Amino acid sequence: MPQTIVTVPTRGQGLYEFTGEAAAFVRGAGMEEGVLTVFVRHTSCSLLIQENADPDVRRDLDQFFRRLVPPSDDPAMRWIVHTLEGPDDMPAHIKAALTAVSIGIPVVGGRLALGTWQGLYLFEHRDRPHRREIVLHLGP
Repeated sequence: MPQTIVTVPTRGQGLYEFTGEAAAFVRGAGMEEGVLTVFVRHTSCSLLIQENADPDVRRDLDQFFRRLVPPSDDPAMRWIVHTLEGPDDMPAHIKAALTAVSIGIPVVGGRLALGTWQGLYLFEHRDRPHRREIVLHLGP
C-alpha cells in the first residue's frame, strides 16, 4: 500500500492547509478507488476538513478554540496541573482531544472525494513553531 510522510511547518497556533500535498500523493499512487487515511503523529495538534475558500472561517475557528480553552495561566484554567511545558501545552492537548488526529477520505476516480470548498488542515495548538509529521496511507 502506498504511504508517505508529509511535514507541515507551523508558525504557531492556527490552521495550515495541506490539501495539495495529499492530492498529489493520491494522484501519484495511481489508485482509482480507495481510502486515504491521514494521521498526525503528535498530541498537541490535530486534523480538520474545513472550508478553504474564505480565510475568515479559519480565523473564526482558531479564535473559538482559543476562547474555549485558554492558556493555563488564565484564571479560569487554575485547575490544570500539567504546566511544565508552558501555558499553551495542556490546552493544546485538550484541543487535540476535542478534534481529530486521524481522518479517512474516500478516493474516487483517482482523486480525493472532498467537496468543492473543503480543504485538509493541520490545526496547530501550540504557540511556538513546530515541524509536524502527517502520515498519508492509501488503501483499498
